Amino acid sequence: MSRNRSGHSLVHSALDIKSWQQQLPTVEAVRPARCPACGAASHPVGGPLGLHGHGLRERQVRGPAGPNAPAVLLVLKLRRYRCLPCGAVILVGPRELLPRRHYSAAAIGFALALYGLVLATAREVRRRISPQTILGATAFTGWATLRRWTRAVAHRRLFAALPSSDPSAMLRRVAASAAASLAAYAAPTSRGEALEHRAFLGAAHAA
Repeated sequence: MSRNRSGHSLVHSALDIKSWQQQLPTVEAVRPARCPACGAASHPVGGPLGLHGHGLRERQVRGPAGPNAPAVLLVLKLRRYRCLPCGAVILVGPRELLPRRHYSAAAIGFALALYGLVLATAREVRRRISPQTILGATAFTGWATLRRWTRAVAHRRLFAALPSSDPSAMLRRVAASAAASLAAYAAPTSRGEALEHRAFLGAAHAA
């Protein structure tokens, strides 16, 4: 469980962004088993429903849909639920969503791999990951968002389940280590793919 900027708890469903976008799941299909705030069961045996559907909330998601796909900006509708016992409001969305991040976990994992493993320039990483076409002058020399992601990984504020990184290490080294670890989360069927592609796939499971 994590919290977004509005203070709502964010719970991941088993669905990916593509499946969620193609067909919005029903209230029942992605209702959490229990409230992440107080632990109350959503379907207590012999009792009333604890987590009620509470409408929808829009959320932007940026990044490519796949390693070879162009970067896009999507607007998804997340399911909201209210816990009757404690009053908490819970957001449920695809597994690639990250709290306080506009980009998907897969997109960030891919960016780290391109920068740390492929040794692409920050400008090239931005071209592959960001859907923005109007860039400021600083975009020609780097990408501040990529630096923020890498520092967040080093300080365990992003992909906290990964092995610790040395915060004083060079950013490319931090990105390479994180990307290699994310690739290990990818399904075994992807072993024949490029390591950066596996980092894209694995990051969705490490969110």
